[in-house]
Amino acid sequence: MKADPVISLATRQRLEKAARAAAGASYSPYSKFPVGAAVLADSGRIYSGCNVENASYGLCNCAERTAIFTATAAGERKIQAVAVYTPTARPTAPCGACRQVINEFGAHAAVICVCNSSQRIETTLPALLGEAFGPQNLLNASRRPVRHKVR
Repeated sequence: MKADPVISLATRQRLEKAARAAAGASYSPYSKFPVGAAVLADSGRIYSGCNVENASYGLCNCAERTAIFTATAAGERKIQAVAVYTPTARPTAPCGACRQVINEFGAHAAVICVCNSSQRIETTLPALLGEAFGPQNLLNASRRPVRHKVR
C-alpha cells in the first residue's frame, strides 16, 4: 500500500488560496453556492477550477472535477492533493462523483477542505473512498489494461 502524500504547509496554503480564488469564477446562478477547488499535480503545478451549473441540473460540473479536467487538458495524469473551498461555516468534503474522479488521477491524494471559518478537513482519498473502483479493476487476466478499439 502506498503511503499518504506529505504536502508541505506552504504548498497547502497555495492550494487553499487557489481554491478560494477559483470560487470567485463560479457559475452558480441556481444554487448560489460558489465552490472552488485546486489540485496539485505530480509536476508541482497547481490547477484550479470552479463549479459550473446548468439549467439542466444533471449537466452541472463540480469544482473538483473542473480542476482535475483542467490539469488533464494540460497533460497531467497524476495528482497529489486536492483543496476544496466552500462558502460555509463548516468545511464540505467532495461529493461521491468527485471522489471517484480524484481516485482516477490520485488514488492516495491528500484532500483538504476549507471554508469561511477556521474549521478544516485534512484527510486522504482512501479515508473518504475506501475500496474504490479504479483502473486497477479493469485489468484482464494477463494483467494488461483492457484496450477498446475506436471505430
